[in-house]
Amino acid sequence: MMKKRNIGILIFDNAEVLDFAGPFEVFSVTSELNNFVPFEVFTVGENLEPVIAVNGLSVNPKYDFNTCPTIDILIIAGGSGSRKLMENRKVLNWLNQVSKKTELILSICSGARLLGKLGLLDHKPYCTHHQVYDDLERLVPTGKPQHRKRFVNSGNIYTSGGISAGIDLSFHIVEKLLGKKTAEQTAEYMEYDR
Repeated sequence: MMKKRNIGILIFDNAEVLDFAGPFEVFSVTSELNNFVPFEVFTVGENLEPVIAVNGLSVNPKYDFNTCPTIDILIIAGGSGSRKLMENRKVLNWLNQVSKKTELILSICSGARLLGKLGLLDHKPYCTHHQVYDDLERLVPTGKPQHRKRFVNSGNIYTSGGISAGIDLSFHIVEKLLGKKTAEQTAEYMEYDR
């Protein structure tokens, strides 16, 4: 029997919309097309207040740090708000705790800043948005930047490039966990050219 995995997507003020909405759609559609068995996908915020994403989209997190169920796959959105989160001790502590228990961690775009701040990219290859490499090279001097890559794997951590790369990474994870046929069915339903 297939294991149902909880996929928690961290959202925050000034998160990039496609960074969280793209992966949300890929994993949710995959689950829907498979009788809602493979994944339970949800958003998580520091609290339950509405999050105002980049360009003003208001989104309500389903859970906060206190009510969030166990996460098997953690997705960290990027966006200009990731800079502010690097100074938020509550968020960093939560990420640190969750990262020790998850099967996989995915950062989208500049969400890699938070992994870098936690030391999770030390001595590891990574990628991020093309405008964020300078930040990360200062933050993670021992890291191994992989410019122009769509996504990079380092053990149980995956980092992806800018914005739309999170969709490609999500399809990669679907294929890794559930097989090529399942990923292709999702892409066909979404009319997404992989």
